[in-house]
Parts: sequence; structure tokens; C-alpha cells
Amino acid sequence: MNATAQPAARSIDRWFASYSGDHRNPTNQAIHVVAVPAILWSVIALLWCIPTTGAYFRPGIWAGIAMFASWLFYYRASRPLGFGMLVAYLALGALTWRLHLALGTRGLLVVAAAVFVLAWIAQFIGHKIEGKKPSFLTDLVYLLIGPAWVLSKLYRRLGWRW
Repeated sequence: MNATAQPAARSIDRWFASYSGDHRNPTNQAIHVVAVPAILWSVIALLWCIPTTGAYFRPGIWAGIAMFASWLFYYRASRPLGFGMLVAYLALGALTWRLHLALGTRGLLVVAAAVFVLAWIAQFIGHKIEGKKPSFLTDLVYLLIGPAWVLSKLYRRLGWRW
């Protein structure tokens, strides 16, 4: 997909069907259910650590901008998933804020980097078990689909429709 295409034009069900095709192995799925949220949090935390300047910008502004931009993608793809991702982002943002207060920027950076690396190692182990390459290697939009796919698994378990 080129950079000018509008990824949300594709239905969320088609995205999930394609993503699910690369994640059929139960062990790989279990790894993704843990590793994808860990990666999502670590990206938020890493963005939180980017220095800010000026009186109007506070730590976390870059994470907030990224969360809002990606939330728009989810909301356009599916309102129920959009609301679920909003709740997830609020919880992950609050967690990151609390950890930043407790650990400082440097401590948060170290923890986030460690979680990021370990979670990606887990992802690649899962794909080795699966015998298929990660979806994002064919289309970077799958980096956004992964968290929604994990959320959709929770929705299914609760009997909710996305």
C-alpha cells in the first residue's frame, strides 16, 4: 500500500481476516495477546520520553498526539473498537504517567525499551512457531491492526460485536 492510500477504506473485517490468516497457531495467538499490548504500551512510553520544549508542552504530548492519531484510524474502522481503544489508551496513558512520576524519564525509557525488545522477541518466536512472517512485513498498517485484533478477541469472549 502506498503512503497516499487511505487504509481505513478497507473494512475492519477484511483486515482481521487477513491478519488472522498469519496467526492461526494457538501458541502464536497467545503470545500476541500478551506481546501486542506490551508493545503498544512500550511505544506510548517511548514517545512519552521524547523531550519537550516551551511552556505549553508537557511530557507525554508526543504520546498523546500519536494515541489520538491512531485512535482516529480505529474509530473510522469501527466505532465499538474505537471506543475500546480509547479506553485502552486512557489506561495505558495513565499507567505511563504514573510510571513516569515514579521512575523519571530515564527510568521509564529503560523499562519501555526493555519491554519493547522482549515483546518483539516474543512476537518473532511466535511467528517462528507459526511458520509465517509477521503481517506488518507486507503492509505497515498491520502494526495498527494488531492491537485492534487483540481487542476484538476480548470483544468476542465477552459476546460483543465490533
